[in-house]
Amino acid sequence: MEPDRDQQPDRAAARGVTAIGAAEAAGALTAHRPMLLGLAYRLLGSLHDAEDVLQEAYLRWLDVDRETVAEPRRYLSRVVTRLALDRLRARQATRETYVGPWLPEPVRTDPSPFGPLETVELRESVSTALLHLLERLTPPERAVYVLHTAFALPYAEIGDILDRSAADCRQLHHRAASRLAGERRRFTAGPAEQRRLLDAFLAAARDGDLARLTGLVAADATAWSDGGGRIRAARNPVYGADRIARFFAGVYGRRRPGVRATPVELNGAPALVLSWPGGLRYTLGVAAADGRITDLYLVGNPDKLTRIGG
Repeated sequence: MEPDRDQQPDRAAARGVTAIGAAEAAGALTAHRPMLLGLAYRLLGSLHDAEDVLQEAYLRWLDVDRETVAEPRRYLSRVVTRLALDRLRARQATRETYVGPWLPEPVRTDPSPFGPLETVELRESVSTALLHLLERLTPPERAVYVLHTAFALPYAEIGDILDRSAADCRQLHHRAASRLAGERRRFTAGPAEQRRLLDAFLAAARDGDLARLTGLVAADATAWSDGGGRIRAARNPVYGADRIARFFAGVYGRRRPGVRATPVELNGAPALVLSWPGGLRYTLGVAAADGRITDLYLVGNPDKLTRIGG
């Protein structure tokens, strides 16, 4: 979140900061905002939490003697990473209270609020598939993996951010990459193939064609539904092509007239916003490999869809 301009003078005054000083502090943060927002989002999988982290980083930035900071980007990256890790640890401690599977908050990336996603690696680094996998890592593993993989920071600089040795950070990255390696083979398809499979899957689900649906899905595929206890959603992952086909034929079949599907780009990949006449909405994205859908991500928690549109 860009610091609220209407509240900046009050916050600055409360800290004994002049209006000029507050403007300078906000300007430095704004200059690096896309990178910092992308960093916090990759660490947390929540745009709402990432914006809160940036707001708190702004308040910390107000308090520091900025004359002593040679590299604002590096300093702010350190602050944002540490604040995000604090939130990540607190969230993991209470995750068992979340109802059903947890999925990252979908973010529209057309255009991207995190800056241009010009390479395959950058797109993958914000993908739902990868962010979902990152939940399996410890907070330090996740931080090292994100900083090294998405931002190409050397281990020495990552160590400075995390107060760890470069060797320790190298080991954390190796451990994280090893834990993710097998699962990452499940989403090797590019955007064009994802769009083809997603559109074909939707058409087959709309027709209630179980044979076509099953043929589009890998035998060991998994469908994840995040309702957060707020709306109707599967409380457990749905495993296997046959069960997934039946589940989605029921969700979006001829018995459900009036459903509108809007193509969007979410997290650097093709996706759909499914809207029912009564206002119910879900986003649907997929991961794919070898011509088959391997994972489906259905997000319906209203708290995660406030900025999606469609």
